Amino acid sequence: MPRIAIVYHSAHGHTAHIARQVCAGVRMAGGAAVELVEATSLTAQPDALLAYDGLILGSPTYLGGVSGTFKTFMDATGRMWRQQQLKGKLAAGFTVSSLPSGDKQSTLQSMFVFCMQHGMLWVGNPILPEQHEGVPELEAANRLGSWSGLMAQSRHGAPADAFSPGDEKTARMFGHHFAQTLLRLGSVQPVAEAA
Repeated sequence: MPRIAIVYHSAHGHTAHIARQVCAGVRMAGGAAVELVEATSLTAQPDALLAYDGLILGSPTYLGGVSGTFKTFMDATGRMWRQQQLKGKLAAGFTVSSLPSGDKQSTLQSMFVFCMQHGMLWVGNPILPEQHEGVPELEAANRLGSWSGLMAQSRHGAPADAFSPGDEKTARMFGHHFAQTLLRLGSVQPVAEAA
């Protein structure tokens, strides 16, 4: 059974809440094992990532990028980069901020570049914004209109689980899509690399 790690940092619980919603979506897809992994636990032992077939990365957006804690985890994989040990793994990303935009796109881009440097395969967010179909905005999937990854918004100072129903639904759909993609790719036979 393929294994998925949701690797995240959450200072105030908001990103952890969305990580749990993504995890629920992976489980709904069936066929893949999933674990929530705090980024801090990987800083000293990034080789633990080798046990997974897919990585879903999650960080709050701080000043237009990943948190310092999450960046420390990313930097700890430098030796693995030199050996391209994560090459071919499936990857995706999500982020949370207190404003609708909050420069979340640049956070997702930093995750994307990180994964591309490691030779991973990026899965975007194909969910169509449901408010275009008449669903009330706060209940709509992908209400923030993000295609490169999952974005969620929680008001400044709000409780860790204070998200719109649409953002929570989007997180579950995102996890479900990632798991289905991993399972679909797992059924494709690899082709030998050119010399």
